[in-house]
Amino acid sequence: MAALDPLVCVVDFHHARGPEVEIWLGAEEGSDPTTENDWGLLPFMALSDGAHASIEDYSYFTLRRAATSTHPATSLFGISCTRQLDANQLIDRPADVTRSTVQKAVVVITDRPQCFGAIKAQLGVVTAAWFAQKDFTDIEILQRFQESLPQLLKNQEGQTGQDFGLSLRELIHDFKWQTLVLFKCALLQPKVLFFGSHCERLCMMQFAVISLIPSLIRHLQDSADPKFNSYEDKLVMPTSLKSSNRASLLAYMGLPLQLFGKGSLFGPYTPLQQLDILADQDTKSYIVGSTNSLLLQQRDRYSDILINLDDHTVSATSSSLRQASILSTPDRRWIDFLTQTVQDTWDEANPSRPKDHGFAGSEEFIRMQFEEYLLAMLASVKYKLYMENNANKDNFLTDVDGDPASEFSNDWVHAWMQTENFRIWNKNTDSHLFDIVDPKHPCSGGLSIEDVQRRLAHLFANSTFQTISLGVCVLILAWRLGK
Repeated sequence: MAALDPLVCVVDFHHARGPEVEIWLGAEEGSDPTTENDWGLLPFMALSDGAHASIEDYSYFTLRRAATSTHPATSLFGISCTRQLDANQLIDRPADVTRSTVQKAVVVITDRPQCFGAIKAQLGVVTAAWFAQKDFTDIEILQRFQESLPQLLKNQEGQTGQDFGLSLRELIHDFKWQTLVLFKCALLQPKVLFFGSHCERLCMMQFAVISLIPSLIRHLQDSADPKFNSYEDKLVMPTSLKSSNRASLLAYMGLPLQLFGKGSLFGPYTPLQQLDILADQDTKSYIVGSTNSLLLQQRDRYSDILINLDDHTVSATSSSLRQASILSTPDRRWIDFLTQTVQDTWDEANPSRPKDHGFAGSEEFIRMQFEEYLLAMLASVKYKLYMENNANKDNFLTDVDGDPASEFSNDWVHAWMQTENFRIWNKNTDSHLFDIVDPKHPCSGGLSIEDVQRRLAHLFANSTFQTISLGVCVLILAWRLGK
């Protein structure tokens, strides 16, 4: 399907009618994208709850693009920049401006969310300049911006990096070992609710999590509507592999795992007006974000797992999910190493890059670690399945001991094998993936003294039993483990 030229619109907060689309730029003359696509909630998505408390805020959201005679229905992605201005500063104050401040959002709608980083950089500058004019009737700067967007996106083609302004370092710094809990829970496709006071950070954290699944951000065409399933419908099982080509390897291994197909939804910012789709019986799973504390009061209804960005907590409301999310010993060893690397290179003045400007602890370093972890998990599960299907035959991989998938937690593996993304992955990948990637946890191995010490340090971190010697506890547990 041909790419969509980006659309730009202005959303205004009217004192009597509330948020409403004021003008469209880039749409065909005489057309109204709001009506044609049933985007009645777009103004609420663009002007997030609490945006009035910030000088500048950003919102990210998904929209369903209606089918036409030339293209099928698909998902589009919006990014808005909200600012406000003292109404007394307006050069020509309209009669219907009765409030002390004017609040507006400039919105870009595109089919390429992987370009959000580049779009946001320009959007912020343009919105600030438009407000600085203090005359909202002059939209020339917005028109030039919309006309420049196709070239901006074209310049991004072929870019392999993640140009989001994402901060995986911040994610790990804030959530530490729970980052891996969150990642593994997302793969189980539960109802995931992010809550946070700041909309931009709320949205960015969700994109950060799903960006850890290689290639997923470039395959979100089904994410705006639980009825969409075009990714699976068009998926063809790879039959060849160029091991020296990373993209070929990832595709052969079945990536991206498709979290957003039939029955699933992605809504980085989801306003209260959209809650009915979350409660719909056809919506089985989602990753959504809200800045409204009302959802915290109804967490049991709208989430299986709640991520509170204000207090850095991850809490599963589902007992089965709680059990499946318990990390194995190799898991804890792996994520603790990653967390320590980020901590050791943390720069408070510039959290997005290591203080020594080195590779260890960088965004790309973190991404590569998660990619290695994920590929090892996929190979281990394929090996488990092969061994179960060939239980009466000799184990031809003599260097593989037992069930390597168990090191990723048996409860989690069992839960993942019940998901839609597992079904799609297993159906469309070779049964011998473990010949390509070693079926072994990156931090494979039994419980060590270091693991015991790590567990005890975590156990006593907030304990009142500070008088107990950690060293004595380690020796006792080590003795018991050796028996």
